Amino acid sequence: MPIQPTANIWMNGELVPWDEARIHVLTHTLHYGMGVFEGIRAYETADGPGIFRLTEHISRLHDSAKIMGMELPYSVAELVDATKAVVRDTGLPSCYIRPIAYFGYGEMGLNTLPCSVDVAIACWPWGAYLGDDAVSKGVRMKISTWLRHDHNAMPPAAKTTGNYVNSSLAKVEALRAGYDEAVMLNPAGMVSECTGENIFVLRRGRVVTPPQSAGALEGITQDTVATILADMGVECVESDVTRSDLYTCDEMFVCGTAAEVSAVNSVDDRAIPCPGPVTSEVAAQYARIVRGQVDQYRDWVELVR
Repeated sequence: MPIQPTANIWMNGELVPWDEARIHVLTHTLHYGMGVFEGIRAYETADGPGIFRLTEHISRLHDSAKIMGMELPYSVAELVDATKAVVRDTGLPSCYIRPIAYFGYGEMGLNTLPCSVDVAIACWPWGAYLGDDAVSKGVRMKISTWLRHDHNAMPPAAKTTGNYVNSSLAKVEALRAGYDEAVMLNPAGMVSECTGENIFVLRRGRVVTPPQSAGALEGITQDTVATILADMGVECVESDVTRSDLYTCDEMFVCGTAAEVSAVNSVDDRAIPCPGPVTSEVAAQYARIVRGQVDQYRDWVELVR
C-alpha cells in the first residue's frame, strides 16, 4: 500500500520536512538490522484524533530497545508527547504512526556500543492492512515454509527491524502462491503467529491464542481483543495451537494494529466458517473502542488536541 507523504517527520527532537528526513547510506541499522519500531494508529473521535494505547506502544518500544541493548535517548513520556506533536502537525483526523529507533551513522561493524541512537516518528494515512473487506469476506492463508524465530536465535519478544526479514520472506511467499497472508510455525511445529498479526482460534466454545513462548509477539491489539472477549463472556486462553487446530476450527481471526481485526476464511485451502459470529462481534466492538465510543475503554484512547 503506497505511503502518502505528510508535511513533516519528527527526527531527534525536531520536525523535519518529509523529503528532507534522510539518513546516510552507511547508517548502521541499514546494514545490520539492529533497530526497533512500533506500529500505532490514531483514529477520528468526537474530540479529535485519538491515538490508541499510545503509552503502551511507546513502552513496548523501550522494552524492545532494552532487549536489543539499545539505550533510547528519550523517555516514554517524551516520545508520547513527540508522537502527539507529529500527528497534530499533519492535521489528519486518523493515521498510521511509525516510531523507529536505530543505530546511526559513524561506526561500521557488528559492535553497536560506539554508535549513536537516533529516533524518528512518521505518520500518514493508511487503510486496513489486509483489505477493507477482511472482516466480512475474510483472508486466505497458508502455512509458511519459513519457521518463526527461536527465542535464543532472534528475540521474538522484541519488535526489531531485523526480525521482520523472517516475516517478509513468509509474506512474499504467500502472496506469490496466491494467498493473502502466511501462518508461521515455531521450530517445535506449533502455531506462532502470522507475519504481522496475532492469531485467535475458536474451537468447541472457547478461543485460544498462541502464547509468547510459541514465538508470538506480545500484541497490544491481542491484549485488547482478549479483554473484549472476556467482557463478552467468551473464554479466551493462551495455549499451544497445532496446524490441525486451524483446519478444524469453528472460527479464526487475526489482529494487529495495521490489520485491526480480520477474519480468516481458509488455511491451506481448508475452508473456515466466515465471518463467524464471535469474529464479527469482536471486530465491531474493536472499531467502536478505538474511536472512543465505549466509555469503559475511553482511557485507551489518548487524545492529541
